[in-house]
Amino acid sequence: MTTLDATRPAETPLAHSIEDAARLTSCGRTAIYEAIKRGALTARKRGRRTLILDHDLRAWLAALPTREAA
Repeated sequence: MTTLDATRPAETPLAHSIEDAARLTSCGRTAIYEAIKRGALTARKRGRRTLILDHDLRAWLAALPTREAA
């Protein structure tokens, strides 16, 4: 039996569609698809649907370069 992470709020989805990932990150769909194509963002397929696990989306965002001070 698999257990869910108790530190994670129950209302947080485990996976996101491309559209949801784009909306949540304020990135365009094209940027999401490009990150998947480059291998920077892991996606999974369920039938015809592409899903991105929540922890993969968060890891991708955390790995983005930081902006240097001017």
